Amino acid sequence: MNFLKELLNVFFPDLCLICDNNLTFNEETLCTFCRVDLPFTNFSSESNNVAERTFYGRIKLEAVTSLLFYRKKGKTQQLIHQLKYKNQQKIGALTALMLAEELKNNPRFNDLDGVIIVPMHPKKERKRGYNQVTVFGKTLAKELKIPFIENILVKTSATTSQTFKSRLQRFQDFEGKFHLNNLTSLENKHILLVDDVITTGATIESCAIELFKTKNIKISIATIAYTD
Repeated sequence: MNFLKELLNVFFPDLCLICDNNLTFNEETLCTFCRVDLPFTNFSSESNNVAERTFYGRIKLEAVTSLLFYRKKGKTQQLIHQLKYKNQQKIGALTALMLAEELKNNPRFNDLDGVIIVPMHPKKERKRGYNQVTVFGKTLAKELKIPFIENILVKTSATTSQTFKSRLQRFQDFEGKFHLNNLTSLENKHILLVDDVITTGATIESCAIELFKTKNIKISIATIAYTD
């Protein structure tokens, strides 16, 4: 089996999704150099981290973490681009495995009851063919041994690109555009709300406001990256 894999790699080499170098036999998705050179935040065990402070005075959250810093022209930007526009879902799986190791046995995240991803509008998801955070969220849920909760939070209308908009503009775009289908099924639960990147926090804030219509719900946040 190993010989067959090596033979296939001769004709169809696996390449690192950051540097494009050939992966060795024991490497997957990223080469060892790129993996160890990722800009990890170490937010998971740090209360009052900069990602949490993004939401102060806006919404009450239990904890906020991001695996990586997102910097212009950096490695994380390359990964997010591959995940979001090239359907490289193995990036979602890999980053979820890394983040899950941080969350396991961490008292800030040890009472989670389920994972919910930030939804895309159905029309946009059909056009793209996938939601880039689905595999990330499902893998996190599997590794943390908690349910992955689908179709309870939905996006009811599409938004234009958020890339060059301010936090106020982004919030106004998202205000009222998420809908919670069931106001009782999440009662008294601690939910991990998952997205790819925290930039201004407007998307997550809008989702959380809708989720807070549920009685006694607690919300924590986990993302692949935080814009530094």
